[in-house]
Formats: sequence, structure tokens, C-alpha cells
Amino acid sequence: MSGHSKWSTIKRKKGANDAQRAKIFTKIAREITVAVKAGGPDPDNNASLKDVIAKARANNMPNDNINRTIKKAAGDNDTANYESITYEGYGPSGVAVIVNTLTDNRNRTAADVRHAFDKAGGNMGQNGCVSFMFDEKGVIVIEDEDEELDEEEVIMDALEAGADDVDADGGIYEITVAPNDFTAAREALEKKYTFSSAEIRMVPQSMTELMNEDDIKNMNRMLDMLEDNDDVQDVYHNWDMSDED
Repeated sequence: MSGHSKWSTIKRKKGANDAQRAKIFTKIAREITVAVKAGGPDPDNNASLKDVIAKARANNMPNDNINRTIKKAAGDNDTANYESITYEGYGPSGVAVIVNTLTDNRNRTAADVRHAFDKAGGNMGQNGCVSFMFDEKGVIVIEDEDEELDEEEVIMDALEAGADDVDADGGIYEITVAPNDFTAAREALEKKYTFSSAEIRMVPQSMTELMNEDDIKNMNRMLDMLEDNDDVQDVYHNWDMSDED
């Protein structure tokens, strides 16, 4: 779901196999459904839907899937109602974790999320126990593996689009923008650049390193369990995953 360690989280998603990609599409379809039900099926009049569609395209979700999901959500026959619930807690060695969910059964979801924390040797806490360690930001990632883009030009374009900061590292540009300015910045930049990711994220203020092999193993297990859960939309954490590379 700024610097090398945060990009690692996105790389984890980009490296997904077909089954994992199908699961990602399912999660995004759920977000589209919620956005349509809240603001209607026209993205020009529904900023939330427009943002989710951009996220879907950044994840290479086919347009047919997007359009079919919008049409289904707008129809009277779609009775699915999802509730947005956020869970917070600690992973191994105090890694801060935030889990955003969309669920039609809060008891099931709470039990599943708690189980993932427990299996990793962590613990689920009260809302607010770790969120103060994160800032909500719009994050746009442009990947330039062949380094064909001009760094100064990308940075200038991003700043002109309203970006607060641009971190360029090894052909990866991570552009951060205030949440209220995210849609306008994304629309300005997508006219010229292809995104690897474009979404509102919880960005950690500082990172935590895991030095113990068991802690690394347990943290990976926890992330796998959460990301495999259909109810879980996004997982944010402050684990410095550069020790995985």
C-alpha cells in the first residue's frame, strides 16, 4: 500500500504474483464501490472516486474491471455495505503498525487483525496509540529504472504542481503533497508522467530497524497475513525495510 525504505513497501506490492495482484484488484474494487455509493458514479463529480480510479490504474487494474465495478456499485442490485475501520498496534520490537480496513463484518475483521498481531509477537492497541508517529500525505511515486527522465525537470514539475517535497533516489521519485492538494497535483503530473503509485498514505515520521532475524521473519509473516486478508485495504508501518534488500 520519501526514501528508500518507504519505497520498499511499494516494491513489495509491485512484485506480487498473479494471485496477489488479483487480491489487490479485489481490494481496490471494494474502494471503488464505497466511493460510488458515497458520491455517485461520475468521477468528474466525485473526487474520491477519481482518486481511487487513479490508484487502480497505477496498479495496472484493467479499465474493463474499473468500469464494471463502477456500474455494479451504481446499480440497485449491489447491496454490499462496507464500514471503514482502522486498527493500530505494535509489531516485533515495537514497530508501529496502522491497518485500514473496509468490512461488512467488524467482528470477523477485528479477530483476524488481532490474530495477525498476535502471531507476530506484537499486540493490537487502542486507536491513537501509534498514529501520532505518522503524517497523512499524498504520495506519488514515479519509477524511472532506465533513468531517462531529467531529475531537475521532474522536481520542478512536481513543485509547480504543488508538491511539498521530492525525494529522488536511484531513478525513483517520491513526491509528497498535502492531502488537500493531492488530487490537483496528481492530475497535473499524470499528463506527463506514469505513476508507480499515487495515493493518500500514512507516512512514518521516523523508521525502526529490526536487527533480529526472528523479528524480521515475524514482521514479514504479519504483513503477509494482513495483506492476504480481503478486508484489509492498507497497512502502514515504520519498519525500515532496507535491511531486507
